[in-house]
Amino acid sequence: MACCRFMSAPVCFIENDENGKLRVTKEAKVILDGINEPVVVVSVVGLYRTGKSYLMNRLAGQQRGFDLGSTIESKTKGIWMWCVPHPNKKGHTLVLLDTEGLGDIKKGDEKHDTWIFCLAVLLSSTLVYNSLGVIDNTALEKLHYVTELTENIRVKAKVDQHEDESADFMRVFPSFVWAVRDFTLQLKKGDKPITSDEYLEGALELKPGSSPQTEQYNLPRSCLRNFFAVRKCFVFPRPASTENMWRMEELPEEELDSKFLEQANTFCRYIYNNSETKTVTGGRTITGTALGNLAEVYVEAIRSGNVPCLENAVVSLAKIQNVRAVEEALQFYMTELFNLVQLPMHPEELSDIHTVTEKKAIDVFITVSFIDNDQIYQKDLMEKIYDEYQQMCQQNYDASRMQCEEVLHDVFDTLEKGISDGSYLKPGGSQKYIDMLRQLSEEYRARTHSQIMSEEVLSKFLKTKEDIGNMILQADESLNAAEQEKEVEQMKTQILKQQKRSLKEQNRLQEQTFKDMQRTYDEHVDQIIRQMEREQDRMRRDNERVLEAKLRENQALLKLGFHSEAVRMQREIDSLKADMDKEKSSQRSKLSQVLNSIGITTALVVPGFIPKLIGAGLSMASNFV
Repeated sequence: MACCRFMSAPVCFIENDENGKLRVTKEAKVILDGINEPVVVVSVVGLYRTGKSYLMNRLAGQQRGFDLGSTIESKTKGIWMWCVPHPNKKGHTLVLLDTEGLGDIKKGDEKHDTWIFCLAVLLSSTLVYNSLGVIDNTALEKLHYVTELTENIRVKAKVDQHEDESADFMRVFPSFVWAVRDFTLQLKKGDKPITSDEYLEGALELKPGSSPQTEQYNLPRSCLRNFFAVRKCFVFPRPASTENMWRMEELPEEELDSKFLEQANTFCRYIYNNSETKTVTGGRTITGTALGNLAEVYVEAIRSGNVPCLENAVVSLAKIQNVRAVEEALQFYMTELFNLVQLPMHPEELSDIHTVTEKKAIDVFITVSFIDNDQIYQKDLMEKIYDEYQQMCQQNYDASRMQCEEVLHDVFDTLEKGISDGSYLKPGGSQKYIDMLRQLSEEYRARTHSQIMSEEVLSKFLKTKEDIGNMILQADESLNAAEQEKEVEQMKTQILKQQKRSLKEQNRLQEQTFKDMQRTYDEHVDQIIRQMEREQDRMRRDNERVLEAKLRENQALLKLGFHSEAVRMQREIDSLKADMDKEKSSQRSKLSQVLNSIGITTALVVPGFIPKLIGAGLSMASNFV
């Protein structure tokens, strides 16, 4: 399913055009368009010449790939991408993004670095910040880009003047991993050993006070604490001797420092096991296709001089993805249906093929679609699939009718010849005609019993012979008037019986149509509910992650004596809990709206159809009550 399985090397994802503006490359977009499975996106950012690319190559399971370089110049330009099958999550693609080194004075455009950093944040599930030496005030000051995130990224298109956005940022921002390279200190606080995570959290502790110097000191620390709910730290010793550092791509593992290698493996295991699938607002999962479109939306906003807004990006992405989802699902349905059907065939066989194919088509739609809250696009797909199915049913009727007519012409050829040569216009000819008509009708039925249009074709044929039959009866001199009248009535009775058979046949087809529509309704409802459950579960986990981070931060503020900040944090916690309760209580009404919306659509598609929520749909719906 994914082109990424054939990526032997990274490609440039976002580059500068001839005017110095960012753009998404066509090559990367084509690759991402071919990935219809969920993606886990890991970006690495940091100052240039700090060995960022080596970690990404390790994550790709390769020694070479992202260019390491060995000089004082920044090697990576823009953002480079390498898509590989996720080693731990089946059906997921691991997208690795290696960003241009920050702080290269030769570029002369600090805003460019800011946008690279912002794009890494916006596109990632996990953001790895790579630095050298130690985490001290200088290192945090170099991470000033984090203090500019609120100026350069908006979560909502409109924000109330006093609305706190930190929870919104926490929900959509990636987890944060600080990778400290060439670390030579001992992990101790006093005489007590500490973990690398404790080392990071200690470096992020706030200073009491309100002086400009203290506020400046606290600013990057507060941003990291308030924007990134999950924070992790890894410290790496120097991997090799100075003379070997320039040829890291060539060094076998046995020539690397054993502690560095151990830490590198631990880092990779953490990323594989803990990096979440990329999502956006509301817990919506991002596929490779959606990631490419999302990148284009963000880059276009930057090119236009605007601040990237996640809410606006999601709206734009939804339209792009949903139009594509309908097209791809419908194309899949049509191709699959045409490959499987052999007309004419029994309606139930065709119905079974339709049901299986429609289910797969809906899977395609659900995979590609994005935030179809009002089911506008899914209803559009339902109608289009139904139209295609009805056309196929009509083609099946026509094919069956043609075969029945061919059999009918062959079977009744003897009768037609007898009519033509006047064989039945003799005394006793009417009885001979009636017997022949009955005999040939039975022979016709025997040869067309499996055809759905058998009775209708015969019914129309017998109707056309009604006048000829009356003429033969009237010409039969062996019958008196009363006998002729009796025979006429018997012929009319036979024609009516045949019409009833034909009507019964058509009623069975109508019942099949209703069964098909009920199965269609059930399948769409089941898929919608499953999708809602997945999104709500992810949204719940995101909210719990944010709540846990804020509770932890509140305790830290109280411990450090920041009482006013702790009061503000408690208000944020109370507001978040209220939002979570409100979201939980609204699930039932959302489901009711979905069922009503899909039900109205099916009733419009098939007049007289009254959908019933049965089977798996009813079972899953109970989870929302």
